[in-house]
Amino acid sequence: MSDAAFATFGSGGAEPYARALRLDDQVLYLRDVDSDSLTPSRAMDVSRWNDAADAADLGLLDGIRGAVLDIGCGPGRMVRAAMHQGLTALGIDVSETAVEIARESGLMVLNRSVFERLPREGMWGAALLVDGNIGIGGDPSALLERCAELISADGVIVVEVHAEPTRDHMYDGTVVDISGHQSDAFPWAEIGVTALVQRALRIGLRLDQAWETDGRFFCRLANAV
Repeated sequence: MSDAAFATFGSGGAEPYARALRLDDQVLYLRDVDSDSLTPSRAMDVSRWNDAADAADLGLLDGIRGAVLDIGCGPGRMVRAAMHQGLTALGIDVSETAVEIARESGLMVLNRSVFERLPREGMWGAALLVDGNIGIGGDPSALLERCAELISADGVIVVEVHAEPTRDHMYDGTVVDISGHQSDAFPWAEIGVTALVQRALRIGLRLDQAWETDGRFFCRLANAV
């Protein structure tokens, strides 16, 4: 395993992710270290992460019963949205800055990796992987397996997926801002719904629903049995 496997999204180097979260008006770019291009599909508007949940976000919570775990929660917009809908919610994130911002807003957030011990294991009604967070760790199968351990028997995993259904790309990436500040390299992945479902079936998960809203693509996975 490369050294990049021990790094996390946007951390190290010039810390562009932490900087952008505090400035709240920057666009970040996720770059494959093996590519020289910054493609528009990898542009990330940080202000949206700090903003309130929009209609597409709120739709992710439709029909969810039980407590919500937002994995890679950032400043906590989905935690706040779930709480406003009367759901118990907890966010987790490895970014200390993101956790600080969320806690300053009074949200329940832990500075912890999804692969560490977490509260209520096996009891969550829903695990959220939005804003590309299916890429965490660079191995979607390992992440899905971990999420399957976290949800209850009738729980669901809600994933925001790549627009290209068959996309299944694992790589080392860096986060770069418009001023050239760059993070250390870290493992990441991009995956579309067809490729994700193929991986999910192998670990005992099934597709419950897939949909598109405002140019964003989502699916909901549930236990196959």
